[in-house]
Amino acid sequence: MEKYWWVYMLRCADGSLYTGVTTDTVRRLEEHNGQRGGKGARYTRVRRPVELVWREAGHDRSSALKREYALKRLRRVDKEQLIKAYMSSMSDA
Repeated sequence: MEKYWWVYMLRCADGSLYTGVTTDTVRRLEEHNGQRGGKGARYTRVRRPVELVWREAGHDRSSALKREYALKRLRRVDKEQLIKAYMSSMSDA
């Protein structure tokens, strides 16, 4: 069975944004927040707590990594626009 991959963005306690990929956003968020043995990324370990502010589904591993790379290259203002649109769509649901 093929796993679906997610691309996600977190907002850290210091206001910075972190982008990553995973097959399980709930588990990964818990890891970033130290709730699963401190397996979060080095970047987020010192910027806790973090919150999930954006995610996108339906990728295979390769396309998720390509999307992550593209997102990391965006200007912060463009990332914030993605987050705003995502949060708006979540409140409409």
